Amino acid sequence: MKRLLIAAAAALMMHSALATDPDTDFRQQVNAFVDGWHDDAANTRPDYWDKFTPDAVFIGTDKSEVWRYKEFKAWAKRFWDRKKAWSFTAQKRNVYYSPDKKYVWFDEQLNTQMGTCQASGVLVNTGNGFKIEHYQLSLAVPNPLMDSFTKAIAEHEAKSK
Repeated sequence: MKRLLIAAAAALMMHSALATDPDTDFRQQVNAFVDGWHDDAANTRPDYWDKFTPDAVFIGTDKSEVWRYKEFKAWAKRFWDRKKAWSFTAQKRNVYYSPDKKYVWFDEQLNTQMGTCQASGVLVNTGNGFKIEHYQLSLAVPNPLMDSFTKAIAEHEAKSK
């Protein structure tokens, strides 16, 4: 009897370990969308722009970089014209969503030409795929470097006045 209980418990634990989260497929769809969007930028594919809502907001690393979709597209045109834009690949990403899966928000750490960056975004699930409503990119500044970094920013801003 004891062996039977142990075997049953082991079988139940194996079944639980093999069972997948029912939302795994949804998260995989989100990850594929965001990874594809980043890849579209790296390859300056026009599909990059089709993945935004018309009133999307993109916030870059500079404090002046707060753009509506059309402003961002106009700013980035030079990169698409020369067929060389930015290349971001996710080191890790956390995905969250509303109970009805209409809204998705995520945060990610990225490998970029600037080193490690962090970003967050909001997607809307249109029923025919996702669209980006908001994306914010930031540099990941290590805490031990923060004092010298903020000093350099202050000096830069003082010269700019």
